[in-house]
Amino acid sequence: MGRRSRVAEILAAVLLLALSAACGSRLPESDFEHDDRTSPPRESAPLRVGIITSATSPVGGSAFTGPRDGARAWFDRLNARGGIDGRRVEVRTCDDGGSGIGDNECVHKLVEEDKVVALVATTVLDYAGASRVSRARVPDIGGQPIGSAYDTYPHLYGIYGSLAPRAGTTGWDGKLYGGTEVYRYFEREHGARTAAVVSYNQSASAAYARLVERGLRAEGYKVVTEQVDFALPNFRAVAADLKEQGADLVFDAIDGHGNAQLCRAMDEVGAHVTAKVTNVQNWTSTVPEDYQDAPRCRNALWATGSSRNYQDTGDPAVREFREATKDLKTHSQWQLEGWAAARWFTDAAKSCVRTGITRACVDAFMNRSEGYTAAGLLLPVEFARLPEPPKTRRTCLSVARWQDGRGWVGQGDMNHTCFTVPQLAYTP
Repeated sequence: MGRRSRVAEILAAVLLLALSAACGSRLPESDFEHDDRTSPPRESAPLRVGIITSATSPVGGSAFTGPRDGARAWFDRLNARGGIDGRRVEVRTCDDGGSGIGDNECVHKLVEEDKVVALVATTVLDYAGASRVSRARVPDIGGQPIGSAYDTYPHLYGIYGSLAPRAGTTGWDGKLYGGTEVYRYFEREHGARTAAVVSYNQSASAAYARLVERGLRAEGYKVVTEQVDFALPNFRAVAADLKEQGADLVFDAIDGHGNAQLCRAMDEVGAHVTAKVTNVQNWTSTVPEDYQDAPRCRNALWATGSSRNYQDTGDPAVREFREATKDLKTHSQWQLEGWAAARWFTDAAKSCVRTGITRACVDAFMNRSEGYTAAGLLLPVEFARLPEPPKTRRTCLSVARWQDGRGWVGQGDMNHTCFTVPQLAYTP
């Protein structure tokens, strides 16, 4: 992996901090005027939706495509079953190349030229066109909150919800808030008391690591900080120190390539931990290939998120997703969340059948989406538009761990793995 792509991946990892932020928005239906009902007649015209993805970017070709693939699988299945009120959903995709310029071009094409009724499962490295989407009053449904756009603008509805006012300013006075539930979980459920945080000597990586450290200290952990040189990282030295310090957990602010090297070094020096904790972006079926040289560390990988484990085929909604995506070469949690985003749009559109499926009506449904779960695939989503940030919040977690031969094994019911934890401020 080249230096340029690694820089971008570190930046993406830091931006993913927004996945744990809590925020939201509400506007009356009277704020909307656009009606997508044009010739041919409504009864036969397809419903046009857009999906913007950084399918090609400095981060790598497959880093952001999971939500798009999951959403398309939903719409393919939906169309095979007759669409929405007999209308086929026509999916228009756009690759923004991971750049702000490309993102604005995609927004222009889909929103202004193609006149999509909504955007679905947006997953981009730089959502530079977010303000244009908001000004056009186009509902953006179930996007991945990489960066702060979903905590800033009205009409944008991130896959995990939002509590912030979203009136054009990020969060509350430019600050977002995240909880300490992940750290609380490992302390309560597994008795972890010492945690290591590994970062590069690079500004974005170091800033994210400091935030993780704050959360761990707030939960009473002894924190071991490890920083490696970005150009010439000595992961073996880090692994040796992790062993010496007796770390129970390892968190990181490094890229996927670095994580694989770190895991290999941990295996080589015999640094055994309770959990090497990763996030929803890395909750994929490619673990055996990504960590092929680190079998012990690989089997210590844990992932946390806000959606039901894509391998939980005992759940009917997950089983439906897996059946519809059985031909995909790999599976991931982001694919499941893209599927959930497309389902969310479908539920919104179906609620508008009698009055007309317009941007305004779909957006009104989204504003009323309190407790939405996509048939149990998501933890209940909330858009509260709180005037002040919460000091504490009850937050639930979906947790899984990797086991060779079984894949990602869920750890308890995500709707009952819940903690009331402090909310810590950070500047995105």
